Amino acid sequence: MDATTPPHTRQLFAVVDTMDVGTIASLFAENGRVVFGNGQPLVGIEEIRKGITAFFDTIAGQHHEVVNEWNLGNDTVAELKVTYDRKDGRQVTIPCVTIFHTDGAGKIDDYRVYFDAAPIYA
Repeated sequence: MDATTPPHTRQLFAVVDTMDVGTIASLFAENGRVVFGNGQPLVGIEEIRKGITAFFDTIAGQHHEVVNEWNLGNDTVAELKVTYDRKDGRQVTIPCVTIFHTDGAGKIDDYRVYFDAAPIYA
């Protein structure tokens, strides 16, 4: 992905599945915003990096499968099945919806994730 092309959904989640926080953070605009469900927004690259790191510290791995996606201009809605590798060695698959917007430079400036994370930790 280059900075002038909005991220294609499957490419985006392939990067997310690497769990490489630096590479993931590089996809966001400097003033980007990430919100997980009803959590507090993570605003700016440094907060996004810290929030993603904190979440990744609680799982052993993950894999996103795109079920459906809808694109309108620079907005994307993605319906996903996300399989998480738990720290206890088990896996759990959770339905998820992600909504994101890219700015004129192709960077993500608004990213929202809706899922019930409870099964990851049950």
